[in-house]
Amino acid sequence: MSATIDAERFSKYFGGCPIINVPGFTYPVKSFYLEDILSILKSSEENHLDDTVGVSDGEPELTEEDILALDESIEMAWLNDEFDPLLEFVASGGSSQIFNYQHSVTGLTPLMVLAGKGRVSDVCMLLSFGAMCELQAKDGTTALELAERGDQKETAEAIRKHLETSTSNSKEERRLIGAYLAKNSNSVDVRLLEQLLGKICLDSKEGAILVFLPGWDDISKTRERLSINPLFKDASKFLIISLHSMVPSKEQKKVFRRPPPGCRKIILSTNIAETAITIDDVVYVIDSGWMKEKSYDPYSNISTFQSSWISKASAKQREGRAGRCQPGICYHLYSKFRASSLPDFQVPEIKRMPIEELCLQVKLLDPNCKIEGFLQKTLDPPVFDTIRNAILVLQDIGALSLDEKLTELGKKLGSLPVHPVTSKMLIFAILMNCLDPALTLACALDYKDPFTLPMLPSERKKAAAAKAELASLYGGHSDQLAVVAAFDCWKNAKGRGQARFCSKYYISSSTMTMLSGMRRQLEMELVQNGFIPEDVSTCNLNACDPGILHTVLVAGLYPKVGRLLPPQKRGKRAVVETCSGSRVLLHRHSLNFELSLKQTDNHPLIVYDEVTRGDGGTHIRNCTVVGPLPLLMVAKDIAVAPAKMSDNCKGGTENNNNGNDEAGIDETAQEKMDIENKSNQQPEEMIMSSPDNAVTVVVDRWLQFWSKALDIAQLYCLRERLSSAILFKVKHPNGVLPPVLGASMHALACILSYDGLSGISLESVEMLTSMVNATEIGQFAPGKSVGTHKKVSWFHKLHPNYNDFSVPEANGTSILNDPLSQNLLPTPDFRTANPSDPSSPYVRASPNSAYARSAPQSQREHKPFKLGKPSRDQDAAQQQQQEQQEQQEQQQQQQHAQEHNTRKQRNSHKERMAAKQQKPPSGDLSLNGYGLNTYGPYGHRGISLKRPRSVMTGG
Repeated sequence: MSATIDAERFSKYFGGCPIINVPGFTYPVKSFYLEDILSILKSSEENHLDDTVGVSDGEPELTEEDILALDESIEMAWLNDEFDPLLEFVASGGSSQIFNYQHSVTGLTPLMVLAGKGRVSDVCMLLSFGAMCELQAKDGTTALELAERGDQKETAEAIRKHLETSTSNSKEERRLIGAYLAKNSNSVDVRLLEQLLGKICLDSKEGAILVFLPGWDDISKTRERLSINPLFKDASKFLIISLHSMVPSKEQKKVFRRPPPGCRKIILSTNIAETAITIDDVVYVIDSGWMKEKSYDPYSNISTFQSSWISKASAKQREGRAGRCQPGICYHLYSKFRASSLPDFQVPEIKRMPIEELCLQVKLLDPNCKIEGFLQKTLDPPVFDTIRNAILVLQDIGALSLDEKLTELGKKLGSLPVHPVTSKMLIFAILMNCLDPALTLACALDYKDPFTLPMLPSERKKAAAAKAELASLYGGHSDQLAVVAAFDCWKNAKGRGQARFCSKYYISSSTMTMLSGMRRQLEMELVQNGFIPEDVSTCNLNACDPGILHTVLVAGLYPKVGRLLPPQKRGKRAVVETCSGSRVLLHRHSLNFELSLKQTDNHPLIVYDEVTRGDGGTHIRNCTVVGPLPLLMVAKDIAVAPAKMSDNCKGGTENNNNGNDEAGIDETAQEKMDIENKSNQQPEEMIMSSPDNAVTVVVDRWLQFWSKALDIAQLYCLRERLSSAILFKVKHPNGVLPPVLGASMHALACILSYDGLSGISLESVEMLTSMVNATEIGQFAPGKSVGTHKKVSWFHKLHPNYNDFSVPEANGTSILNDPLSQNLLPTPDFRTANPSDPSSPYVRASPNSAYARSAPQSQREHKPFKLGKPSRDQDAAQQQQQEQQEQQEQQQQQQHAQEHNTRKQRNSHKERMAAKQQKPPSGDLSLNGYGLNTYGPYGHRGISLKRPRSVMTGG
């Protein structure tokens, strides 16, 4: 059941299925449109429309320059389809003489030209401005006849509707609305709304007023406008309430309470009040005609959240809000012609949203079908680019093979009630014993942000500070991790001060309750699928580890990665460059907004949930600053190139920062070509032949870092082990990881933990522990001193700021065997109770054979520390034994180096042939391509350390 469903279409789709219509009782509602409202307000002495609608009948005459420009613009549009000059002229004019100007030779008007060319939206604009359909060209044709002659059916229908509507309008109404629309843009006129509210309140004393506005900005502008109006200043006479999804639930409940006698309630609401709720004392409804609608542009792969015109079904719903409990009146702030031109129904979600989940469900229902063919049979098929983008995402995360076959991983991802990329994040979190925060992230991404927006500007500053304090518990600079910290603290405060906590940190209690229920359902799904045991405590041993948690977040948001480019001029904001080359801004509500105002030589890496194009531009609202290590572990492609290309990197970056979006894209493409050319100039075996070689690491063919061959080879091995561990977990949810994979996951967790501790102060770690375990919320008031977030990666040879970075001398130290990574506090815990753990937490991965031959003995083996003080004899004996052992090792190492060089010279040809003939192992389709282009770590194809699409990439 739906109040806005197109029942006839559904009936036809299902072969003429019968329709049962059960009408509901509503009181009569009288409707007024913009023409009527302008006539009502025109008599008011304090009417702001006096300077717009009260124009004199004698308009200024067109100059000779205007006439020549109009003639040229009409000719260009009619003959060459160049419409921009004509549209710019019309938009900048605002005079009916321009709208109705006739070409000096042909007699064509701008309306005739646009109608004949089928420019339906521009025709509607001119008609709303007051362009006359009755005018005829020199040959006697009208705009309607030109549209019909050009087979422009949609344009002709719009002109017919306008003619039918205009016959009922008086000449005075047409003059008023034409003058008004010529001076007012396509947005909510707050001044007109203020005048109408004043008129209603002066003419009647009772009945609540419900105002429908597009979004929060319009609500704020209207509220501020009313607050300075002398009529609405008296709080005892007017109760102004905002109704928005981000408003605290306590404030939202006020709309259902009747005000005291003598007080009138005015509700400023979005379309949240359009259906599902009934406010019984509403008598007057003001419909702006606009709404905020989220849609998806498949061509730019960007989500949009912009104001758009409502549908006729929505207009009917808004009108009905005034007649639920008594007769009412509805004022529509748009013309009768606009009302007749509105679409009948809203565009279905399948045509305005990404469809990765839908495509995966299609393959689960019919594994042998082609996704595009299946979706073309739906009631409203999505466009091809939307389907293609969804398939690419599923292939990148390993849910589908390159030929659209469903993999074992895809089956498991489709069994969870969240986005496939989020599902893969959960599997990764289970392997890392970091499930609890991953559950919160998954539910928050699928539902909404729990933070509320206070009404007063001073309160908004406090809310931003409270959110920043919560984010600092996991290192700061993260909108997503602020949600995780908020939920952890709310859960601990439940029953012991939950209301105080939500009030102090500006958090919606109802949203938290919803997230808690969603988490329980998602947790049960994981248990039923065998991913976790019923006792999930063993899966949360690293839940408070910032380094591991950052990597879990990157796995859930990849490939939505960008780097922050500093502002080029003072007063300007920094932009985020995404992997597609586009440049977007950080939203002012993001915790990282201040980073866009600072001048810095660094290019911080960020991950974000989505890029949204709104009325104020293209923004990223929720994002997190991350280091290079998490990205290197989940990236799709990793390539290496000679380090001597650093000069090119510097120049390319500087050029990119000075250009516009298009120039940036071209330069990025040129930079990629330079990378390929440079890498082809030096043999692959020379780049990765020695662990001390300095190399440039290129991630996904656009991000560049500096490293050593040894370090990137070790990271590459860990990436492959991580991929294998995920696939093993998918095939054997209840099984224990093999010792090699388990030890690799333990090593990876140690490295990530080390990386996280280098980016978060110990004070923040201590504060997190105390805050989660506290019984009183008051001791954590906003403003408490916390550690500053300074990201210093353990991987000291990787540096995102390659403009001024010099590669340090290699010392051959391996982080995998660094004793510091084994003695960090807190230490990542892998216990045998977790089904994905190795049999022993002390099992370590054996070093790679190439690494064992090339690394010094002191790096390959770290002897454990022993307690107790040895005797002098024991000490001397051990020292002598150690010296002898070191001499033997040096001799063996020299001998191995000579043998290695000899074998390399003799067998170089055989090794190349063996690399070319390498074949992927048989088995699961998600392993197809494993090993292709991945000869290494020091083989002949070490230049292309690349993971195929179908293997784990993190989305």
